[in-house]
Parts: sequence; structure tokens; C-alpha cells
Amino acid sequence: MFLLKPDQSYERVEDISAAALRAMGVSALLLDIDNTLVSRASGTMPSSVNAWVAHLKASGLALCLISNNWHRSVFDYAAELKLPLVHKAMKPLPFAYLRALGKIAAQRKQAAVIGDQLFTDVLGAHLLGIRALLVQPRSEADLWYTKIFRRLEKRLGR
Repeated sequence: MFLLKPDQSYERVEDISAAALRAMGVSALLLDIDNTLVSRASGTMPSSVNAWVAHLKASGLALCLISNNWHRSVFDYAAELKLPLVHKAMKPLPFAYLRALGKIAAQRKQAAVIGDQLFTDVLGAHLLGIRALLVQPRSEADLWYTKIFRRLEKRLGR
């Protein structure tokens, strides 16, 4: 199913270079947090993610965090990375994606979403015609309802 098929897949966000993004025509990124940038098991931001974000920003890419989460931690991550945040996103619904694009003055055609879930990140991106880049989750720790979606993802061949 097209809406659930990522445009590209990677092991980790750190495997996605600014040059590769530019080659795809991407100048703006909407980044999921939980299990994409930060392991849900540890809750700590790896230094490699900090370095990756710093490199992307130095390369001129516009970045915005987008998360269904509403806890204090997402604000802390946004402050740590010095990035704008859209929380309580209700992904895959389109409203938060549009707000995130507005925060970084980006158009859909120049944007990509990076996340670890087919039914939120990839589906939400594709509903708006935005590229979707899928990464493997940083840990197997997940919320109970996310575990249900992970089982469905496996059935789809993820």
C-alpha cells in the first residue's frame, strides 16, 4: 500500500546525510522524537544525534520536531537541540505537519518526515504528499498501543 511505504529506509537517523537529503530535493525536515531520535527505553539523547542535528543545521536544512507526545521531555529535547517543536501532534492527522512546516517556513515539496512508525510518521507524511524516511526504532520499548501497530507493521513486511 503506497501510503504506508516509505520513500527511503535507514537503520538510524545518523545514516541520513545532508548531501543525500539535498540530492532528494529536501531542504526541510520534520523529525519524530520517540524511538527515532531518542530511545524510549533510556530517554536520553545520544550525542551522535546531537552531532547529526548540528551538522544538518550547519548545512542549511530547516528542522522541526513533531511528536504525539505531550510530556515535559519533548520540550527538554527541543531545548537541547535548539529546534522548534509541535507536540500533541495526533499523527497521522495532517494538522501538526502543516503547523510544523509553517514554523520553519517550508513547503511540502521541499520537506521530508523522518520517523520510526508506518502508521503515524509515514502515513501522515504521505497523506500530505511529503516524502517519508523510515528508520528502525532505537529500542523495543514502546507504549502498549504502539506495540499493536508494530505487529501490523511486521505483517506488512517491515
